[in-house]
Amino acid sequence: MARVVKVFVTLRNHWKKSTVAACALSYGGHWLYGKHCDNLLRRDACLAAREFGRQQISPQEQLKKATVILNPAACRGKANNLFEKNAAPILHLAGMEVTLVKTDYEGQAKKLMELMEQTDMLIVAGGDGTLQEVITGLLRRADHESFSKTPIGFIPLGSHNSLSESLHILSDNQVKHITSATLSILQGETVPLDVLQIKGEKEQPVFALIGLRWGAFRDVASTIKKYWYLGPLKIKAAHWFSTLREWPQVHEASVSYIAPTLRPPDLPEQKPQRPNLMYRIARRLKNYWYPPIPESPKVEEPERWDERTLSTLELSIQTQNKNPVQTRIDDSLLVCVEPDSFTVGDFITVGEKKAADSTAFTRQSLKLEASAGFYNIDNEEYEAMSVEVRLLPRKLHFFCSAERREQLLTQVL
Repeated sequence: MARVVKVFVTLRNHWKKSTVAACALSYGGHWLYGKHCDNLLRRDACLAAREFGRQQISPQEQLKKATVILNPAACRGKANNLFEKNAAPILHLAGMEVTLVKTDYEGQAKKLMELMEQTDMLIVAGGDGTLQEVITGLLRRADHESFSKTPIGFIPLGSHNSLSESLHILSDNQVKHITSATLSILQGETVPLDVLQIKGEKEQPVFALIGLRWGAFRDVASTIKKYWYLGPLKIKAAHWFSTLREWPQVHEASVSYIAPTLRPPDLPEQKPQRPNLMYRIARRLKNYWYPPIPESPKVEEPERWDERTLSTLELSIQTQNKNPVQTRIDDSLLVCVEPDSFTVGDFITVGEKKAADSTAFTRQSLKLEASAGFYNIDNEEYEAMSVEVRLLPRKLHFFCSAERREQLLTQVL
């Protein structure tokens, strides 16, 4: 008992050192517990992947080939370590023939996609920038019509992973987020996604899955990192300081658009059976003796374009990939025009919401289905110029987890 009393007396006499030691032990224990939980998540994911790898295949069937495009510079240089720890073991245990291609500099993914050979599936490991480079290189290929049918998996390893919200179960735990995204690739369920083709006057087209953003909110969002020392107040501070430099921050734009087109029904691709030999001979003889009369060419109606001149704080053009499982009767995109009548307080409030979700818009904004500065295309910066934005409906197919699909379906209902 005397020894216990002596310990407490020592702790009381050296209370500063005792406090520091208690904080260090608490932090260390919490860190070790987090590492233990992460290892349990990795173990469960590997056990699930091993079940896929144990599935039997016929002797004539080849192993599935997966080509992984990895950007090691994503997530401030941590992407390579994150992939090797959390995603690579799952892919190998699933029995896939994995080809890993790492990019060395910005823009290399576009060149790699133009030279890449056909594969069973394409996996993008990185963030929004890596994904945008990959789909741009893919759709610039001469054989993009056939190559775009290759299913694509997305492993979120970047600082911004906007598309992950539409494909995977969101989690605050990064390890769980990555492992669940990798397991969704093994499950094999895909959803079709729309693509925006953005073409300037001179350059080759750029392709996007989320959208194009131009205006005051985008300009402020690019400066928020400068105010890191203000902590949770940095977003408000960035918007307030921007109003001190210039107000109102109105942008003038001219937009031409056409009405949405009806979406054709989703029919499964079925290869028609070849007719028997006697039927083919009879059909050829009939066409020889009674040649078919050529049909007169159909006269297509000219497209009806509407044009508007806009005065706005921000203009954004978005796909409807936020909920890819939602049934729609037409193929369309969203043009969101924020009003130019915001007060400084409204500007700061709306800016906070857009910093959390760049696709959010206010109720007062004008939505149409259908100068100097910079654009954001899938959170990547481009110099602003006159562009033509064209929708490519259901152009690409991405792997989607079954759990996320169920969540999105319940949101529709």
